[in-house]
Amino acid sequence: MKERAVWRDPALGPPRELETPNATIKVHERGSGEPIVLIHGLLSNANLWRKLVPLLAPDFRVITLDLPLGAHTIPAPRVQMDLAGMAGVIADALEALELEAATVVANDTGGAVTQALVTTRPERIGRLVLTSCDCFDNYLPPTFMPLVKMAAIPGALLEIATMLRLRPARRLPMAFGWLSKTVPDAAVTDTYVLPMATDKAIRSDVKRFLKGVDKRLTVELAEKLPGFDRPTLIAWSREDRFFKPEHAEKLAALFPDSRLEWIEDAYTFSMEDQPERLAELVGAFVREPAGVGAAS
Repeated sequence: MKERAVWRDPALGPPRELETPNATIKVHERGSGEPIVLIHGLLSNANLWRKLVPLLAPDFRVITLDLPLGAHTIPAPRVQMDLAGMAGVIADALEALELEAATVVANDTGGAVTQALVTTRPERIGRLVLTSCDCFDNYLPPTFMPLVKMAAIPGALLEIATMLRLRPARRLPMAFGWLSKTVPDAAVTDTYVLPMATDKAIRSDVKRFLKGVDKRLTVELAEKLPGFDRPTLIAWSREDRFFKPEHAEKLAALFPDSRLEWIEDAYTFSMEDQPERLAELVGAFVREPAGVGAAS
C-alpha cells in the first residue's frame, strides 16, 4: 500500500527531498536550460505533470514540486495551511533551488496559491502561466465545497478517502471525473487518494487547508494581480466544467503583460487531456522576448 501511495512516474525525473524553513517537500527535476516550475492543486501531486515533463525537458529545466496539498507523503505540520502559507512553501522552494526568473506554471487550486505567490513573493518569478484554476469568487468550485463542510466533521475525510480507494468512485464528478476527459491510470490516482486514506497526519494537513478555504481570499488576490507586470500566459481549457471561460478572459485583462490562449478538447487537467498543446504553448511562451503578446 505504501509503495502505491509514494510512487511517482519516472518521466518526472529523479526525486529528492528539499528542506525549506517550514516543510520538507519532494522535488523532481529533468532537463536543462531555462527553469520551469510546475505547481499542482489540491489532492493531486507531481504525477499530474508526468505527460508534460518529457515534452518540455529536451529544451528546459523542468522542476515539479510535490506540495503538501493532500496527496503528499511527507506531513507538513509547521506549514500555515492556507493560500498564503502554501505560497510561502513555493517561494522557499524557489529560494532553496537558487532559481532566478523561473517560469511558474500552475493548475487548479495551485493556481490560486500561485496568485498569492505573485502578489506577495514574486522576486524569483520571471514568467507566469495559469491554466484552468480557482480565481475570483470560485474557490473552491461549488461541486467541491462540501469538502469544506466535511472537514469540520470528525471522521468525514477518512470516510471520503476510504470511498475513493474504490477506483470506480474516482470517476464521480465530486472526485476526479470532471477534471479530465481521459481516465488517468489507476497507479496515478492511487497516489492522489491513498496518502489521505492511510495517513492520519496527511488527513490533518488536508483538514487544516480546507478549513482555510474562503472565496474572499481569491477575490482580494484578484485586486492585487495588476501589480504583477511580468509576462503572463493564461492557457485555459475551453470546455472546463469548473472554471469559467469568462474568468480566463477577466484574468488576462487584469495582468498588464498577458495574453489568453485556449486549449480545446480538455477539462481542467489539460496536461492530462492535451499535453502536446500545453507544452507547445508553454515552450513558445518561455522563448518569447518579454513584452511580446501583451493583451490589448
